[in-house]
Amino acid sequence: MDFDFTEEQRLLQDSVDRLLADHYTFDKRKAYLAEPEGWSRTLWAQYAELGLLGLPFAEEHGGFGGGGIETMLVMQALGRVLALEPYLATVVLAGTALRLAGNAAQQAALLPQLAEGKLVLAFAHGERQARYDLSDVLTTAKPKGSGWGIDGAKSVVAHGDSADRLIVSARISGDRGDMDGISLFLVDANANGVARHAYRLRDGTGAAEIALSGVEVGAGALLGEVGKAFPVIERVAEAGIAATSAEAVGAMETMQAMTLEYLKTRQQFGRPIGDNQALQHRATEMFVSLEQGRSMAMLAAMMLEEPDPTERQRNIAMAKVGIGQAARFVSQNAVQLHGGIGMTEEYAVGHYFRRVMVIEHSFGDTAHHLSRLADQVR
Repeated sequence: MDFDFTEEQRLLQDSVDRLLADHYTFDKRKAYLAEPEGWSRTLWAQYAELGLLGLPFAEEHGGFGGGGIETMLVMQALGRVLALEPYLATVVLAGTALRLAGNAAQQAALLPQLAEGKLVLAFAHGERQARYDLSDVLTTAKPKGSGWGIDGAKSVVAHGDSADRLIVSARISGDRGDMDGISLFLVDANANGVARHAYRLRDGTGAAEIALSGVEVGAGALLGEVGKAFPVIERVAEAGIAATSAEAVGAMETMQAMTLEYLKTRQQFGRPIGDNQALQHRATEMFVSLEQGRSMAMLAAMMLEEPDPTERQRNIAMAKVGIGQAARFVSQNAVQLHGGIGMTEEYAVGHYFRRVMVIEHSFGDTAHHLSRLADQVR
């Protein structure tokens, strides 16, 4: 795929790369992980100063009106350094929900705070029984006074442990699995009835199990039309797939570079192990997989604004499959070619491996999307 970036996009790419090069060595990342929230509030403020947190939002809300390609460039840069800040949860997932479902007053109140780094959001949709079925929602919202009462539980909420507010999906009508009857609500993460159990995922990023028991919200907490949130939820998941695909490409780039450097410098029997032709072939196969993944990430980013939902969903599912296969091949071979050191906590390549495996299981794993594609063919 031949793709040329605009001058503005190249400037964005350079700016993000410079910021992260100054603040995200592997040792500094370990220091951020040790902070109470597992990421750097100081660096989050610098993201805001650079305009990254307002990137996809309209100018009247403090943003720059960027699209899928701009988000792809940022996520690739974050993936190269294994950035820990809640960019995906706040800007991509919750930000997409607000852009698509929020009314003018909600957007005016929340998006500028988000762009300034003053508000951390999390998208609380997944439930334990649902696996990857976006319509499987058992959390309920019932009219209560002039607002709503919400009861239920959400699982593996990315950065739900440190969010100020949650965007919660809840069923107001219909049966489990019905696409109709689901709404989205803004919920204060510290409201009465909200209980959060925080933990770290295998890659070190924060997440939470969230229980909602008699949580009361006002009428203004409803995002979008009553009971018609499912298309928005689908678009949020698609934005998440495109963003994490780009992040995986950034991680693969670093693993590829680390592996090549190791093959050139690791000596065995008085010569670099990279002189071995079999290892050269393996490194070449890694590069090919990386470039295939890069094309898939570009496809996903470009398809986000495709108006035909069938075409959009098909191509994004194809991208998810392609990224999953490429990331697994590159990361497994990176660890293998590094030998025993690749499995140690002190060496970065194992941390990259864990991150891309978490990405592969986010928003539906490779097998799930292969099944979806097969169903479309039938």
